Parts: sequence; C-alpha cells; structure tokens
Amino acid sequence: MSSSRKEKFLALAALEYSGKTTKELESLCKRVLEDGMHGLCFSPYEEGQKPGDQITEDQIRRRMEIIKPYTKWIRSFSCTEGNEAIPRIAKEYGIKTMAGAWLGDDPKVNKKEVENLITLAKEGYVDIAAVGNEVMLRGDLTEDELLDFMHQVKQAVPDVPVGYVDAYYEFTERERITEACDIILANCYPFWEGCDMDYSLLYMKDMYQRVLKVANGKKIIVSETGWPSQGTSLEGAFPSHENALKYFMNTQKWSEEDNIEVFYFSSFDESWKVGAEGDVGAYWGLWDKDEVLKF
Repeated sequence: MSSSRKEKFLALAALEYSGKTTKELESLCKRVLEDGMHGLCFSPYEEGQKPGDQITEDQIRRRMEIIKPYTKWIRSFSCTEGNEAIPRIAKEYGIKTMAGAWLGDDPKVNKKEVENLITLAKEGYVDIAAVGNEVMLRGDLTEDELLDFMHQVKQAVPDVPVGYVDAYYEFTERERITEACDIILANCYPFWEGCDMDYSLLYMKDMYQRVLKVANGKKIIVSETGWPSQGTSLEGAFPSHENALKYFMNTQKWSEEDNIEVFYFSSFDESWKVGAEGDVGAYWGLWDKDEVLKF
C-alpha cells in the first residue's frame, strides 16, 4: 500500500494520534471519558477475589460510586453470589442494567441464575436480560438447552428485552439463537483476532456489519469490546497503555457518531482473569485493580 493510500485508510480507520505524547493521549482520553459513554461492563471482584467468592454490597457501592459520572448503563454477568445486588444498586444511582445470568455446565447453578434473573426483572431492576455469555463458544450447553433458558425468561418477563451474549460470529452461524433473541448482544474483540491497533476500528466495524446482515432488523448492541493495557502480544495485536487509550477513544467516537450502543470492557482490572486469558487478562480495565483511573 502506498504511503498516501495508507494515510487515507488510517484516516477512515481511527482518530489521528500521530505525534501525540502519552500525556497528551491521557488528557484526550480523560476528556472522552468525562463526556460520558453508553455502557460499561461492571467488574465487581476485588484483588484476591474470583468467581465463586461472595461479593458484598459495600464493594459494589464503592465501585458504582466511581463509575456513575461516566456511564448510562452497566452490564453485570451473574445473578448469584452477591452479583444479584448489582442491578438494584445501579438503579439507586440512576444507572440502567443489562443483567446477565451466567450459564455453564452445572444445572443447579444455571437454574438459580435464571430464577434470580427473572426475579430481578419482575422487580423492575433489569432493563435488558442477557441469558448466558459465550456459552456456545465454550461448548457448555447445547443450542436446545440455551434456547430453553431463553424461552423461560421471555415467558416470565415479556416486557423486558431478552438476548444472548456471544462472539459476533456465533450469530452468523446459529440461526435459531439469532432468531430467539429480541436483541443481539455481540462481543467484538479485534485484539483476540490478532488485529493491529491501527486497523482495529475498521475491523470492529466489519464484525458489526457481519452481525447486521443476519440480524433481520433486530437491534444490535456491542456487549463487550476493549483492549488490554499490558501483557503478551497476540500476532499483530500489542497490549500497551497507549494502545488501550487509543482503542477506548476510537470506540467511543464510533459509538457516538454512528449511534452504536457499546458496553466497554471493562471498568476495573481483575487479576483472576489471568487463569483463562493469560497475563493480558488482568489488564482490561479503565481503572486498575486498586480502583485508580489509568489516565
């Protein structure tokens, strides 16, 4: 690609950051954050905690207090082990919730998750119900099992939009699940596909367009996207403080200009995630594990 063509391509792909120092990028990013965002994935676990541990209302409130000036929505991932308090507390702060039932390979846990999600929805604390997260990607349930849980929630709370969260390409390959969703909740991660930072916004837009083609007019929400600020690179995708700043700003610009509802991943760093994702897993937050803003 010639240098002039590459310059035009990059102009379409992202904001212009060349020549800016780290301090200048941080200042820009702070302004973008202060302008507010549509949604933020809520990270409840403190240092030393992990899924399976009971979380407290105090820690939820403390973190909600930190993020409340910056987001209209949050996304929660579970309705057990204290997570069921997240939508209730969010409502106190005037924040809407996409509340998730975490489904896996344990039938007893799945039953409790769905029951609690339905209870919260009936009480008026759920603005969008997300039944499962990347269950197809992990292979924890069959399509029929997932669809049964989705139908349970839809029948119990017909006035609440019900969707399922998974990697964007799962919706292009699983017509029955796409059809069952009131709303499509697509995770879009250029990083996990080894995309160079310079082309990541175009890459994410392409992910979105692929889902759009199979959505049959249904609303699509980007339920997760983000970029790690530290860790091991993946092909052309390099985690760094500067790349995380740029990716956040590019995403918010796209969200605002194209009216795309995005839940940014994530609010706070969580060390437990290294078990599943390697060292990058601990560094997806806008705030670090000690709840200090990174910029």
